[in-house]
Amino acid sequence: MSGVVLVAENGLGRYQQSVTAGEHRLVADEPASMGGGDAGPAPFDFIMAGLGACTSMTLRMYAERKGLALTGIRVALNHEKVEIDDVQRDCIHRTITLDGELSTEQRQRLMEIANKCPVHRALSQSFMLDCVLSTD
Repeated sequence: MSGVVLVAENGLGRYQQSVTAGEHRLVADEPASMGGGDAGPAPFDFIMAGLGACTSMTLRMYAERKGLALTGIRVALNHEKVEIDDVQRDCIHRTITLDGELSTEQRQRLMEIANKCPVHRALSQSFMLDCVLSTD
């Protein structure tokens, strides 16, 4: 399971945040078009990065286990709002590029595996969010 991620304003921009994930330090911000300073990825960029990384890692693990000739993986993602039955929904488009001498059947199976990565599964379901206000 993932560890604790800590996010706090860093005082360096209107919306700029310091993100600590274990030993890793990141910056999040909104783009200039949203009033931010564009000092780091926006929140949805982090979601897409997590999905893309999980997809690629899952495919690599599967290919290694099955001995597939998969020589490279690229995942391109973008986010948009779409209207479905008069309700605005978030939609992430994911395009996977697989390099290597792979049969049509192997490529199809890899696509099925991509849809089983843990982050894809979580995003495809309704999350349960437990939010509390700290007393500190």
